[in-house]
Amino acid sequence: MTNVQPEDDQEEKPLDPAMENVRRKMIRLQIVSGFIMFVSLMAVFGAVVYKTMRAPAKEPVAITSAGIPSDAPVSVTANLPAGFVLQSSSLSGGQIMFFGKTAEGVAKALVFDIKAGSIIADVTVNGG
Repeated sequence: MTNVQPEDDQEEKPLDPAMENVRRKMIRLQIVSGFIMFVSLMAVFGAVVYKTMRAPAKEPVAITSAGIPSDAPVSVTANLPAGFVLQSSSLSGGQIMFFGKTAEGVAKALVFDIKAGSIIADVTVNGG
């Protein structure tokens, strides 16, 4: 007598075909979404394991604002061409630009890299 629901609501009725198609699509969407989430989680886990298992990188030497390592001064020699007359120079980061004229009177800009210890650019300047 305390039965509040009618008898026909207690039994599941079959869904109409349109609702059954929607239900199947939703279940398929849940399965695909779950698979994508699983693959994404495994990718993140793999990246974390990869990062922790790698050998630690060598710590770089600290460079001061003048481009000189803090632990020891750099000692390099810039070999300019024979007969090069230096007119001006400038420093930018770890590179020095020497501007001047060769023995033949050709204006040149030579860029010297301190780390590499060599001239990395030889620019001929034309014009007046």
